[in-house]
Amino acid sequence: MSYFLLVIIGLITGSITSLVGASAVTLIVPALSMLFHVDAHTAIGTSLFVDIITSLVVSYSYHKKGNVELKSALWIAVAAVIGAQFGSALANNTKGATLSGLFGAFMILSGVMSLRKQHKHEQKPKQPLHFKHEWQQILVSILIGLGIGVISGIFGAGGGVMILMALIFILNYPMHVAVGTSTLVMAITATSSEIGYAIHGHVDLLYGLILTVGAVIGGAVGAKYANKINDDVLQTILNWFFILMGVMMIAQTLIK
Repeated sequence: MSYFLLVIIGLITGSITSLVGASAVTLIVPALSMLFHVDAHTAIGTSLFVDIITSLVVSYSYHKKGNVELKSALWIAVAAVIGAQFGSALANNTKGATLSGLFGAFMILSGVMSLRKQHKHEQKPKQPLHFKHEWQQILVSILIGLGIGVISGIFGAGGGVMILMALIFILNYPMHVAVGTSTLVMAITATSSEIGYAIHGHVDLLYGLILTVGAVIGGAVGAKYANKINDDVLQTILNWFFILMGVMMIAQTLIK
């Protein structure tokens, strides 16, 4: 029964990742901690294991539809990995909970403002931010990656959502391209983070494999249908997702 529950959790996780590009950490860590009494470090390490495989499957599905910007993804990912090291070093001198709460408020504001914009104006098809020179795109991607990495390193969460928001609100990517690209970046950054957890033995391989089976199925099926959803509908779903995640982050901060 417990293994069946893990598969169900994996299915839900994969579906969420395929639709809104969210990390598996969001659902799997609390599920393993509360339902299976797994310690925090192992729960995170196991969720990252699931994240890597699921994100690769989802991003590949989006890539087949032409909805992945490879160049930006790679530069953002490399910079995020580097930035996370600086963020981790600053973590001891920064109140991560405070930063998490502020980011939660920013997510809520972004979601609400974007919803209001949708209702007031007819959305034109989004076009990615145009750069006159290739080095400009690379520089912006690196700066975005560094910022995401530093913040993620400080309070240890939110990387997937922050990548998605940066692609939507800074690089102006269409919804499908933003989700597809962010999942590829997540696969790379999750691999970097997973190495440390695996070295210290903080991965439950059996739970991870069972969760991954469900997540891969949910991710593959979800991505197939997500790629067919109208951009405007996907935008609305993402806006409400931002608001919900923002509320959860603020609530978690207040509880602590």
